[in-house]
Amino acid sequence: MTSRIPRDSRLRLVRPRPLAAAPRTVNQRRSHRPAPRPPEGTPAPAELARMARSRLAGAARVARWADAALGPGRAGATADGKATLSDATAERAARELGLTVAQVRADWDTARLAGLVEVHGDRARPGWRLRAWDRDDSAVLRGWVALFDAWSLACPEPAGHEHAAVAEVVSAMPQVLSFLQLSAGPVPVEQLLDLLQQRVTELRTERCEVPYGPQPEPARPTSPVPGTPADTAPEPAEDTSLAPLLDWALSALASVGALTYGDGQATLTPLGSWAVWVKLEQICVAAQSPAGNIEQAAEDMLRGCAQLRPNAARAEYRAWLAARPVGSAVTELLDAARGEDALLRGLAFEALRVVGAPAEPDVRAVLDEPTLRPYALLWLAEHDGIGPEDAHEVLTREEATWLWVDTAAAVADHGEAPMLVRHLESAVQPTVPALLDEVRAVGHPRTVQVLVALAAAHPDPALAKAVRRAAFQVHTGGS
Repeated sequence: MTSRIPRDSRLRLVRPRPLAAAPRTVNQRRSHRPAPRPPEGTPAPAELARMARSRLAGAARVARWADAALGPGRAGATADGKATLSDATAERAARELGLTVAQVRADWDTARLAGLVEVHGDRARPGWRLRAWDRDDSAVLRGWVALFDAWSLACPEPAGHEHAAVAEVVSAMPQVLSFLQLSAGPVPVEQLLDLLQQRVTELRTERCEVPYGPQPEPARPTSPVPGTPADTAPEPAEDTSLAPLLDWALSALASVGALTYGDGQATLTPLGSWAVWVKLEQICVAAQSPAGNIEQAAEDMLRGCAQLRPNAARAEYRAWLAARPVGSAVTELLDAARGEDALLRGLAFEALRVVGAPAEPDVRAVLDEPTLRPYALLWLAEHDGIGPEDAHEVLTREEATWLWVDTAAAVADHGEAPMLVRHLESAVQPTVPALLDEVRAVGHPRTVQVLVALAAAHPDPALAKAVRRAAFQVHTGGS
């Protein structure tokens, strides 16, 4: 049976919806693992939040002052656009709050690290945690944990040391903190230094390659000094180069309230012990999960999370991030996003959403990369407080079309045919002909494959024919 009714209505798309990452195949059993309980003696969450509020009281005070004094339409907060208070603003805050300029700057830096205040260019605004500071204990604890994670930024690193050595100490400190947590009491600094040296040696060994080819013969031992036993060799001098770096690390952790440090020993505070336990629990949960991605590289971890439900995937992201320094983790995620797999690109930015504020500079740095720009713009919009349903409005029409093709490529590679058909609903164009015109012009490298897959999946013969024609035109360079 034929019909003379025009088919244009069948080529019309539904109302545009926010662009989202590619739908994931649901192939996961719910975990019935009971919620872990903290070690005996750990204060209740309300008491931990009270401790965190006390520790961050100065930072919250400066953040509230900035909210009132540096809001929209008022003088700028910074002098260099890098979140450093200008001299005039610091002096004004010190005068109005009854503090010294040094105290204001220290509290300002703490407020930024804890997410109580956010700086964008020369404007400051309160973070969401400040809004919930007095009523939401979880927001307070998250703010303190963010400060704890950024302990290496809380105090300037000692001068005269190579950046590589500082990075090694930062990478090794999680093991030191874990030892302190398991010890549940004071630990001599000499013991911590020995542990740090062992861990740094392991890190250096992991980076070394096995030398190939003939190796020089070891030097022959010299004659013993008269009067000493022949079989007695001088002991190698102890490497003390890490001692000042351990002192810096312990002092920085003490400054954020994670431990007490003095009289040649260190002890975790209740807040520090709780935070380390949380991170260890995250790592253990991930290691025991079906995915088990804790030791994988970013790309393999993301592939392992592709089949998980969103909440389970976020748990894997948190555990993976807890096991490595934030800076290197963000770099690894962005490198994975630059690959050819569009699904990994979307998942990488989902993992970066778990990272939060520490990832902002690196995400802004990739805005000039066409492949990552739409994802980065959406990430920054949501980070700035724009809801996910409205975040897509920051994209230009061309960027939104490019992202639609990239997401469709992820669906075509990893999803099912009905998912690709439903993906039409997320396009910003009102009709399929308009979508095809703009898809042809956007220049995405996967355009032909996406259109061919869509034509094969769509049940409407007229629409499938139009999509196949558009794929052929892109392939041959026609119009």
